[in-house]
Amino acid sequence: MSASTAQPRRRGVGTPRWLGYAFVLPLMLWLAATILVPLAQSVALSFQNVRVIGTPGEFVGFANYTRLFESERFWEAFGRSLIWVLGNAALQTVLAFAAALILKQNFPGQKVARIWIILSWIVPTVVVVIIWRWLLSASGGIVNYALVALGITQEPIGFFSTGDGAFASVIAINSWRWFPFQAVILLAALQRIPSELYEAASVDGASTLQKFASITLPGLQSVLFVMGLIGTLMSFNVFDVIWLLTAGGPSSATTTLPVLIYDTGFRQFRLSQAAAISVVTGVFLLLFALVFMRFAAPPSDDGEEERL
Repeated sequence: MSASTAQPRRRGVGTPRWLGYAFVLPLMLWLAATILVPLAQSVALSFQNVRVIGTPGEFVGFANYTRLFESERFWEAFGRSLIWVLGNAALQTVLAFAAALILKQNFPGQKVARIWIILSWIVPTVVVVIIWRWLLSASGGIVNYALVALGITQEPIGFFSTGDGAFASVIAINSWRWFPFQAVILLAALQRIPSELYEAASVDGASTLQKFASITLPGLQSVLFVMGLIGTLMSFNVFDVIWLLTAGGPSSATTTLPVLIYDTGFRQFRLSQAAAISVVTGVFLLLFALVFMRFAAPPSDDGEEERL
């Protein structure tokens, strides 16, 4: 082939630019209809005094926000939400790392264990709640029966009867439900780390802890960043587990912001006030995501810090 005929092919020649926008437009319209429109309605609703869905309201300006920031209940729920996120993040990370490292090893039944670990994640939330309420029941629950039979406690423990006990129990149950999903993600990331790196470290006399700190953690940096961002946002918005287990009780001890929003809007019939809480929560999560992406983003492939 002569040099004159060996012309480099130009990508995209003959394809009109509008065609790409035409393919993306339906998705953008769908996202706008399902996200942007309800979001705009919630913001508009937060500036009114609507109490029940479908009833008219009047414009009240920032009165709902003023009342919100002066509410002690809001700040208590906000603090519980932060503790909830930190507790879930710590417990889920430890359990997910342990499970992923175990499942990475070769042992009989490894494939079966990798399949069955996600069972708690695919089971519906209502079923999970029913199972754990039965397991932790103070009257006939198998956990209390085992604790008394082994002599660990003298009498059954009311896991949901006190505020601290209920909050800790809900965190543990939610972490049990979600850590298998994270373990599967970590396992896939662990398998991408070349085994030659561990072999070379063993030859150099590195300990297991040194291998974990110098090889495993750097290899999981990108995955941990994504898990930290998405996991935090999802954990902050958890409602179903808390509501089905304790309904925010006892004495509002497990009332996080999502539970407070539901209780304010659909039990106290203060829809505009609930919308104001939702807007403040959304703004806080947006700011958190921006800060997290700015300061916790992993370095780019060329070794320079990724600029967002």
